Amino acid sequence: MSKESVSLEEKVGAGSPPGPPPLEPFGLVLHHDARWSHEGQPILNRKLREKFDRSVVYLPGEAKYVVRIGHFRGEIELEEAGFFVRDLEMETGEVLLSDGSREILLVESLRLSPRDGALLCQVKANLVAGGLTARFSHSAQAEFLGGVEPEAGGFFLVLGARRVRLPGTMGPAPPWDD
Repeated sequence: MSKESVSLEEKVGAGSPPGPPPLEPFGLVLHHDARWSHEGQPILNRKLREKFDRSVVYLPGEAKYVVRIGHFRGEIELEEAGFFVRDLEMETGEVLLSDGSREILLVESLRLSPRDGALLCQVKANLVAGGLTARFSHSAQAEFLGGVEPEAGGFFLVLGARRVRLPGTMGPAPPWDD
């Protein structure tokens, strides 16, 4: 049999569907503090880390996070969140995410990380019901805290001309609320 007459089934194996191989973790980990490592080794190259940050994609059909660079896609492991809030625009309430996208902060989704108390919120609600977890960077959390004002009955976030009550998951009531 000549090379030209080899069937597709023979090339990919009988009974195997054509297409990309199934996604499996390949040792790339996105840590809770936005560090990247591969097979236990930290990724130190800043440009590579930034490329990975911008390349994180959630695949709703497979319920997996991947990095997608060109034609390559590889499943990643997460310690806490697949996306990070890099900046919070206090005038508009818009967050800038690690993948370069922007969206309105869902204040009602704010909560504290059980790991270390960092701010978490839900993003990308258009991909999956309830959204996906994003973790605030130190600078974004500092920006957020600068806009929080206490009042009897709770805390409020000032976003432009709006005052938005923070959810109860943000911590205990202020001491003057007894």
